[in-house]
Amino acid sequence: MKLAVVGGGSTYTPELVDGFARLRDVLPMEELVLVDPAADRLELVGGLARRIFARQGHPGQISWTDDLDAGVDGADAVLLQLRVGGQAARNQDETWPLECGCVGQETTGAGGLAKALRTVPVVLDIAERVRRRNPDAWIVDFTNPVGIVTRALLTAGHRAVGLCNVAIGFQRKFAKLLGVAPDELSLDHVGLNHLTWERAVRLGGPDGEDVLPKLLAEHGDAIADDLRMPRGLLDRLGVVPSYYLRYFYQHDAVVRELRTKPSRAAEVAAIEGQLLEMYADPALDEKPELLGKRGGAFYSEAAVDLTSSLLRDTGEVRIVNTFNQGTLPFLPDDAVIEVPAAVDGRGASPLPVRPLEPLYAGLVAHVTAYEDLALEAALKGGRERVFDALLAHPLIGQIEYAEKLTDTLIAHNREHLAWA
Repeated sequence: MKLAVVGGGSTYTPELVDGFARLRDVLPMEELVLVDPAADRLELVGGLARRIFARQGHPGQISWTDDLDAGVDGADAVLLQLRVGGQAARNQDETWPLECGCVGQETTGAGGLAKALRTVPVVLDIAERVRRRNPDAWIVDFTNPVGIVTRALLTAGHRAVGLCNVAIGFQRKFAKLLGVAPDELSLDHVGLNHLTWERAVRLGGPDGEDVLPKLLAEHGDAIADDLRMPRGLLDRLGVVPSYYLRYFYQHDAVVRELRTKPSRAAEVAAIEGQLLEMYADPALDEKPELLGKRGGAFYSEAAVDLTSSLLRDTGEVRIVNTFNQGTLPFLPDDAVIEVPAAVDGRGASPLPVRPLEPLYAGLVAHVTAYEDLALEAALKGGRERVFDALLAHPLIGQIEYAEKLTDTLIAHNREHLAWA
């Protein structure tokens, strides 16, 4: 089995490699190839990756290349974790929307649209090259905004599944609070990527006891603090929202907060500089503790589990991003949702979910409409399409803001937009 990671020069890759090494019985592989145009970073990250495999006794070979076609040739699965424009572009996404009083975030609002416009054409080009080299290869997308990128891949006919670490993060946190093993918990996780709610937490499997009321009663303060949301909101709703819902439920407060501190991109860039210095140490043979501050907790476990289900045809239930296929009847079949799905050699088939309450369904429908327009803008370009997507976004929705944000977005991203 051969796997390729596009964006393999990321400072986050050692977390992924550590998961491959620890969970080799779940996903046995003979070869791992890291692909990235940044050759200098590849040397550092690749060297550490080899040392991690050696320390943990993994027999697989690790290589790296800046040649995409060579790297993905013969791969059974290709994991995408790229960032077009790097942390510099992310820093812009997180700052210029604040000028209009709108949230600055890399996947939500105007910044999220900018990232989608930069990313979708690049990912589709990569996917076409993967398909030419190996039509049967699976593409696992961890590249944000995952929902829009995955929809672009699936609409173009690629064998793709989208992956996010929010669900597995909640599963691990809830298991720790309850003192049980993570695999004893099943989540009623529903919505869109970065717009989800945990409506039940079942102990002992999908038909087990719902322990979410117990979690909220006994650990509501800790959960609310982690989400940075009011405890009273969780008690009133009886659900646990994704922390990305804070951008919707507390938008103005978040804007005020973001205006008073450095961007998350600036923080990550500083962490990355320290990490790369650590990776250059030939004595380092495990992921450093600092990597935990980089973000993406438990991504490696989620990636291993999903890839194993695809390549080993297991039919196991994973929480993924895939076509709606009637699961949420108020959305088009080709909308991409994030729900539990049975995953096997044919892909991901969403499991039935109970009807989504109006409080959540309304926001899901609204953001799905925005994502329709965002994908259209990413595929076809044009100022009017960008404006339409911004006007449709529930966090913008005003002509004056949409006009200004459109021109600012294009000005900051012109080098990445072929049509601009």
